[in-house]
Amino acid sequence: MQLSHWLALIGIPIIMLGFALRFNPLLVVVTAGAATGLAVGMDFLALLETFGEKFMSSRQLASILLILPVIALLEKYGLKERAQAWVANIRGATTGRILMLYLVVRQFSSALGLTSLGGQAQTVRPLLFPMAEGAAKKEYGDLPDGLRDKIAAHSAACDNVALFFGEDIFIAFGAVLLMSSFLKENGITNVEPYSIGLWAIPTAMCALFIHLFRLAFLDAQISREIAQWRHSQTGQQQEQST
Repeated sequence: MQLSHWLALIGIPIIMLGFALRFNPLLVVVTAGAATGLAVGMDFLALLETFGEKFMSSRQLASILLILPVIALLEKYGLKERAQAWVANIRGATTGRILMLYLVVRQFSSALGLTSLGGQAQTVRPLLFPMAEGAAKKEYGDLPDGLRDKIAAHSAACDNVALFFGEDIFIAFGAVLLMSSFLKENGITNVEPYSIGLWAIPTAMCALFIHLFRLAFLDAQISREIAQWRHSQTGQQQEQST
């Protein structure tokens, strides 16, 4: 293999090293791309043009960069506190029930192609997690850090599971069209996007029910962990007093 072929792979060790050292992922990826382009002899201006084209064609990345300042401004003026106060006034609201409702709404909206209605940056962090955490605080008061992390993880998982399995039902979704075109290029012409979306429904429903089953036990897990945490705190206070 020629030296130029080996240089084209320089981005791989850069990414591995950058992620291993826990550097900023965006910085690592951009550095790896720039190093690869320069290593194979791309002109610097052409490399910048390529980066610009890929950035502008990625509508999701651009929308997130536009949304983040808005979310930060809303959080600064009490969006999280408002969400928790609103949940505290809802009778019967629990962490598990809030996440179950979001899971169902998010998956069905994703199946209709409305993938931008939710998301980690614009919905989970500023709204869903504070609401789920507020429901637990309403019932138990202060929460241990480990339990807060667990509620945050479940909130993020709800969005990931619902979006991942729901969007495959939408026949105009990019991955569905890609699979259909790939099959046609390889001689399988009887698989249309409609068929792919139709056969994605059983998988999506299984994922929905399995995750709802997991969330059904979340409130009991929270209650058990709170009891253990308070018991350990009581034991520590008794040891300090003696």
